[in-house]
Amino acid sequence: MPAAQFAVFGHPIGHSLSPQIHQAFARQFGIELDYRAIDAAQDAFAAAVRDFFAAGGRGANVTLPHKTAAFALADQRSEAATRAGSANVLTRLADGRLAAHNTDGAGMLRDLTERHSVDLRGHTALLLGAGGAAQGVAWNLLDAGVETLTIVNRSPASADALADAIGDPVRAHTRYWEDLASIGSYDLIVNATSAGVLGKALQLPYSLVGARALCYDLSYGAAAASFLAWAKSADARYAFDGLGMLVETAADAFELWHGKRPQTDPVYQALRQQMA
Repeated sequence: MPAAQFAVFGHPIGHSLSPQIHQAFARQFGIELDYRAIDAAQDAFAAAVRDFFAAGGRGANVTLPHKTAAFALADQRSEAATRAGSANVLTRLADGRLAAHNTDGAGMLRDLTERHSVDLRGHTALLLGAGGAAQGVAWNLLDAGVETLTIVNRSPASADALADAIGDPVRAHTRYWEDLASIGSYDLIVNATSAGVLGKALQLPYSLVGARALCYDLSYGAAAASFLAWAKSADARYAFDGLGMLVETAADAFELWHGKRPQTDPVYQALRQQMA
């Protein structure tokens, strides 16, 4: 019997650790699977996904820049995906339809609160970016008890749309990117932009970093290096990349597909050592 087919879609995707992570999870249970990375440009994404599932694919992870498009492709959507309007997991149902899930926010919170032992209650939070990645975590930050969530994006319309979707003007609001130097400091700064993945620096003012600030990049490795270097230069109390979030979101997808919950800490530690 051939191994079950799984994949991660993105553009670019060569840096992805998802194939390695899922193989490590599979070894914990003696499961054989075929998991590969598929690079699909935005105009080719929908066709590539349909071809993958038509050829027998059972599940797919989705990363930048396709999370909103993945949500649109699905026939059935989880509550978290519907709330975010984006998806990072697609699953083929028994009847051939596609189900969309979004595990980004839950994975980020487990990484922060369980792995790094951070309590987010009462924090003032700044969310950089308003695309699929930001949409996937915004509600979870509010669920975790942040006092306020300020959303800033180079395209103000996207930030306003996300704040409107959240529908809590007292706690969630927007500011302009050009005003970053004058909007004060924050306890939590989350980088949900694609700048690092695209090899671009954000050029952020140090004044954003509050006295007890935690800076968190949803990317990991080289893609997060510039943001983390800025955070450390600004004397942030904590500066974390999204490697732990990646492992946690992968575990959620693995459980959806296989009905088994893998141990994440051994995989996280092995990847951290490998990256060091």
